[in-house]
Amino acid sequence: MNVALVGVTGYSGMILYQLLQQHPEVAAIRLFGHPDSQTQPLEEAVPNFIGDQTPIEPLDPAVILADCNLIFFATSAGVTTELAAPFIAADFPVIDLSGDYRLQDPQVFTKWYHKPAPAVSALQQSHYGLAEFANAAGHSYIANPGCYATATLLGLAPLVQQHLIAPDSIIVDAKSGTSGAGKKLATSTHFSQTNENLQLYKVNQHQHIPEIMQQLKVWDQNVPAIQFTTTLLPITRGIMSTIYAKTDANAEQLAGAFAATYAALPFVRVLPNGQMPNLKEVVGTNFCDLGVSYNPATQTVMVVSVIDNLIKGAAGQALQNFNQYFGFAATDGLQLATWLP
Repeated sequence: MNVALVGVTGYSGMILYQLLQQHPEVAAIRLFGHPDSQTQPLEEAVPNFIGDQTPIEPLDPAVILADCNLIFFATSAGVTTELAAPFIAADFPVIDLSGDYRLQDPQVFTKWYHKPAPAVSALQQSHYGLAEFANAAGHSYIANPGCYATATLLGLAPLVQQHLIAPDSIIVDAKSGTSGAGKKLATSTHFSQTNENLQLYKVNQHQHIPEIMQQLKVWDQNVPAIQFTTTLLPITRGIMSTIYAKTDANAEQLAGAFAATYAALPFVRVLPNGQMPNLKEVVGTNFCDLGVSYNPATQTVMVVSVIDNLIKGAAGQALQNFNQYFGFAATDGLQLATWLP
């Protein structure tokens, strides 16, 4: 099978390229840049890939439609909208790691992304690929979820789906390493600013909030809103999403809900007996680890969800959707080991 990848020079694109190289069903990976770019070897564009002479070619839809089975876009918000139209028109399979097609309402998109929205028809035909809960098979345009959204929704799913919490009580304290901001230079991610520091950012304004709300309302229309806070950690990779909500359920009911929801899913691990996960357990893997704790004094459930933002929160989940679309084994290309120590 031949696949195309646009955006290999970004962090998520780099990881996706590495994962595709070890996928047993992928025979060739063709790399593409912007249509007006010049062809250059990968090692020149990304020195980390020293010795890899694979060319990054200017994007040519005709070449991809003729020679590839699917295209991945690992591009920034707004870029995919400019480039995806020929593939949408041809009903050609696309897995999009950007946020361009995650939201079905164009007004919501414009409000949160501060960019013109894609066509309504394209937004409404895209599939939100939260891999544990929505099989990508049969959907030609797959919008890969955001990293914060992935961690948060996996932590909330059993509670919201089984109506175990007060729908107006959800509070999310989410923290991410600096790679979540991408490669673009910014004062907030400068080493001297992030080192030995914690910074809140985009409080109640993060662009992943509307996609979280969009999915929560699919599970329970009564969820009116969430309180969502994001903090930048002085680390490179990893997300920890700590979720609080009021509940009338007891500890046994809560544990049972998580066990039942995730028992058959290979990439979500629910820790036993109230144990809490940490980032070291998941960085370098496609796992989401969940810890659940109930405080009877306050009738509050706390869920801690941890992922590697570049794998489970981006490239790894894209590969899950790829496997689902073509009917491959769920773990193909994703049998990864945690980085130790």
